[in-house]
Parts: sequence; structure tokens; C-alpha cells
Amino acid sequence: MKFMIKHEAKGRMRIHAVQNRMSYAQADTLLYFLHSQKEVTFAKVYDRTCDAVISYVGDRQTIIELLRGFHYEDVEVPEGLIENSGRELNNTYQEKLIGKIVFHYARRWILPYPIRICLTSLRSVKYIWKGLTTLAAGKIEVPVLDATAIGVSVLRGDFNTAGSIMFMLGIGELLEEWTHKKSVDDLARTMSLNVGKVWLVSGGQEVLVSTSQIKAGDKVVVHMGNIIPFDGVVAEGEAMVNQASLTGESVPVRKTVESTAYAGTVVEEGELTILVKEVGGSSRFEKIVKMIEDSEKLKSGAESKAEHLADKLVPYSLGGTILTYLLTRNVTKALSILMVDYSCALKLAMPISVLSAIREASLYNVTVKGGKYLEAVAEADTIVFDKTGTLTKAKPTVVDVVSFNGESTDELLRIAACLEEHFPHSMAKAVVDAATQKNLEHDEMHSKVGYIVAHGIASTINEKRAVIGSAHFVFEDENCVIPEGEQAKFDALPKEYSHLYLAIEGKPEDMIINTHVCRGNFHSTYASSGAYDSVAKVLFARENVDTYYLEFDDERSGGFEPLAAVSGEKKVVLGLVTTKSAQLEDKDKIIARIHEAAKYIPLSRLCLSPQCGFASCEIGNKLTEEEQWAKLALVKEVAEEVWG
Repeated sequence: MKFMIKHEAKGRMRIHAVQNRMSYAQADTLLYFLHSQKEVTFAKVYDRTCDAVISYVGDRQTIIELLRGFHYEDVEVPEGLIENSGRELNNTYQEKLIGKIVFHYARRWILPYPIRICLTSLRSVKYIWKGLTTLAAGKIEVPVLDATAIGVSVLRGDFNTAGSIMFMLGIGELLEEWTHKKSVDDLARTMSLNVGKVWLVSGGQEVLVSTSQIKAGDKVVVHMGNIIPFDGVVAEGEAMVNQASLTGESVPVRKTVESTAYAGTVVEEGELTILVKEVGGSSRFEKIVKMIEDSEKLKSGAESKAEHLADKLVPYSLGGTILTYLLTRNVTKALSILMVDYSCALKLAMPISVLSAIREASLYNVTVKGGKYLEAVAEADTIVFDKTGTLTKAKPTVVDVVSFNGESTDELLRIAACLEEHFPHSMAKAVVDAATQKNLEHDEMHSKVGYIVAHGIASTINEKRAVIGSAHFVFEDENCVIPEGEQAKFDALPKEYSHLYLAIEGKPEDMIINTHVCRGNFHSTYASSGAYDSVAKVLFARENVDTYYLEFDDERSGGFEPLAAVSGEKKVVLGLVTTKSAQLEDKDKIIARIHEAAKYIPLSRLCLSPQCGFASCEIGNKLTEEEQWAKLALVKEVAEEVWG
């Protein structure tokens, strides 16, 4: 951009853009560009004069180079920011105000007196009619005052006074409308998302498109750290979402498939594909404006009192007018009482004050739904918060690193920082900051990092699996164990701190970890039933074990299809021989079922066993010892025939 420096002081300069005319869009683009620079502390752009005032910190030459490299077309402005900037609104009302003033005085100087009389009389009809309508409704309010002052002036032939009254009322109405719209728009802008582009799922791929192209039924992908731009339902993925902008609660909420997602909330961890519910009708900015206008209906007591007080003053003003005329017999002095009436100011001042207060609160990230709530807070002497998360800053710090495997604490912190640096969670930031403070360099040493929402992180370091996260994730989901002889140290960890657990693969070579999904085993009865379909993706794909012992002794356990989800080289022991009854299974049917299961997992990774133990309590199942041995003999016979 070509520009001239018109005036300069330390940390401040006024520049003039060398161009014939600056459009509203160009002015807003330049302002957005300046505000997005870290060196700029304040900026204001004047579109009429093509000037800009810039306050900055740091080197003057840096600002000059930024301006030299600026081009309107290169700046990517968020969707809706230019359209709803308020610049055009302000200029429009400025022009209306100037036009009204110029027309009022030009009419006096240019138009002949008879024409001015006709125009004044015609304009007075609106005010007089409104006053009569109010009076007919049995109300003595402000319009009655206006109609009286204008009507008496017209009847007396004092058209200049009537014109001046209508001119002042018109200016007041224009200022009221302008102030109201500006206050509402300013507040709406502070609450807008200003999201310009989103990732649209199209043809199985993610495409970056403008938010204006999104329609109801589209699927958009929201990556970690980004704002959810539309209300919708989660179609795919899992994430922790910060809903503080809606609820004030800093603790993220877990969102899974079919959960409702709200525009304006932030994906802190994970990734979501949102099925957009609706975007049509009005823009988000317009919806916010409507919400604010609706919230104005929730008037404070002070607003209501001011409004009623303004109307209550009208009879006194009329009474004062009549009394002045009776005492002085001077119509001009009597009308002056009507001219100094301030009830309109009361009606105007209170709503504007409330809107300004709501806007001021929004600058401090406080959303106020209406004037009556501001008044309620002013009267409060005690505030009770329902959760500690409302007050915390979510800025944890690392207090200590405790090693259980003989590795140095600095090395463990370095590994943890290497894993955590990919995620913006507050705990992750604390780990990375702690490593930085100790000058621990942590170059990438791991494979692709996998994030398990609400649990932790999993990756591979030097061909060894490494996990970091909650106790539930590390010890229950991943089946990690405390090294021998370290349990006492583990139990002594201080309970007043939050614990983040890091585990690196390294179990003894001869240790085999198995899991048995038990359905209950009490005196030949069971406690639950159902197929494995609903848990297969988590249980079979994620659980870090070597073998699964699964019950398939009757129809209550479902089919073998879920076995397709068993990951890696894990084995499955098929519990096809029941321990609940004495009846001996048919050998050929057992063999046939084994081969049926082999359709979903290789036969070499399949084994055979009784479905459960013959006794899980003192009572035991309803089988004799001989019947139990017969069951075991059948298992041995089938295994030898199938696997040799």
C-alpha cells in the first residue's frame, strides 16, 4: 500500500493512504489487518479522508514495513466482519443527521413563507394525530405534550416555533434510533463467532469452504482447538468441548456420536464431525441482534420506573403550562414549559445505559441476558458458585516427577513433553512448560500420536508402546502394572495433587495378560446376556491384553461376527463348552462352530475351553465331579482334532 505519514509522535503515527476513495470494506479490512498485528495497540481508520491513526509498541520501521506490504485483496477477513462492522451504519446516520439539519435551515432561507407554512402544517399532522390517539386511549403521556406544543403553535400562526419543535423532536428520534442500533450492533459484534471458513465433508474428503456455503444437512469437521461454527449433532468422532461461552463452566464436556453440539463452543481435545441442523433464514449476527432485542424486554426495575416516571410527569407539565398561562396570560411563556419537558430524556437514557452496561460486560467475557439481572447483581451481597470449575483458571503446573522404572526424572519429563506437545489441553501445556523451564529438548522420537478422548495419549517410542493419561486409562484400559517393589512408593503419592501417569512398554517376556468377560456364574445361573457387538470396537480393538476368554456356550452370547474387531495378534479362547449344565455337547457341532469363528479370526489365533469355571463360589455349579471331567475330556479331544 502506498501511504504518507501526515503526523508522528513516539509510539503513534497518522498515515494517509494514497488512493482516490476508501470504501467501507477497504476501511474495515485495513482496520482488521492493523488489529491483528501484535505490535499495534490501537488503530482507527477514517474512510472519508483515507487516513488511519496507529498506536504501536516496538520499532517504528516494523510498522512501516507492515503497511508497505499490505494489500486489501491479500487479507483474509472473517465472514460477516465487514458486513456487520457498523461503519456503514454510523456513516448512514451521520448523513441523515447532517441532511436533516441542512434541510431545516435551507428551507428557512430558500422557500417562500407560504410554502413553509404548508410544509409545517402537513408535518404537524403526524404528531397531532399521535397525541389524539394517545389521549383517546385514556393516557396522558409524552405524545400528548408534543401534540399540544405543536398544535398550539400552529393555531397561533407561530409556524417557526412549530417547525423548531418538530425539528428538535426529529433530531431526538434520529439520535435515539441511531444510539439504539449502534449499541445493539456493538454488543452483537462482541458476541459473534467471526468464523470465516470450515472443513466440509464432500465426497469422502475434507474441503475448506466459506461458512456461507454451508447448508442444513451438511457435515463439517471441527478439529482440535477450533470453534464449532453451527448448532448440530455429532455424526462422527469424540471430543472434549469447552462450553464456557454458554454455561460459564470451564470443565470440558465429553461429546460423542448423537450428542448435541452448540455453536460458539470450542473443541479442546479430539475431533468431531458435525451434522449441521440449520443455517438458513438469518445469519448468526442477526440471531444475536434478535436475542439482544428480546433481552431488552427483561427490563430492570430502574428502567420501568424511569418509563413510568416519564409518563407521570406529563400531567404536571400540562398543569404547569396551564398555570403559567393563567398567571401571565402569555402563551409563549406557557409553551416554554412544554419545551423544557425532560420526560423523553428519561425514557431514552435508561435503555441506552443498560445496553452500554451489557456491552461493557461483554468485553470482560460476561454475558448479561437483560437489565433486570444487572440490577439483581447490584443488590447481591453473596454469590454462590455451584462448582469449583467455575472459578479455576485451568492453569496447572508440574510439582514433581516420580520415577518407578529407574529412569531419570528429567528423561521421563522429556518423553512426556514430547507426547503432550501436540495437544492444547491445560495439563499438556503444564508438562511442556515444565520441560521448557528445565531446558529439556524433546525432538520427535515417537510414531504418530493417537489421542483417546477423555483418557490420554498413546504412541510408540523406540518400538515400545508408550501411554500417558489418567489412572483409568493407564491401569485399567492399558493394563499397565506397577514395577515389583514399587507399590509402597506408589501408594505414598500425595493425594492433594492431580496425577498424570506415563507408562512405557516393558513387561517381563514370560508374562501373558488375559481377560475373561464373565456373565455371572452362581449355582448354574448367569447374571447377564447379550452379544459382543456393542463393546467390540473398544474391548477387542483397544484393550491391551494377549488373550480374550469369551463365553459362546449358547445363544445368549450372540454370533462370532464381533471377533473381526480383535486387533493385532491377540488370541481368543472360545468358551463353547458350558459349565452350567451336565449335558455333554456334540463334538461335531463344537468343531463346526470353531470353523465358523475362523471366518472372522485366523484358526491359529483361536483356542477352546469351558465357558467358565465349574465353581465361582462355595456352592458350585450343578455338576458332579465325573460330569466335570467329562467336559474337560471333550475339550481335549476337540482341540487335538482341530489343532493337532
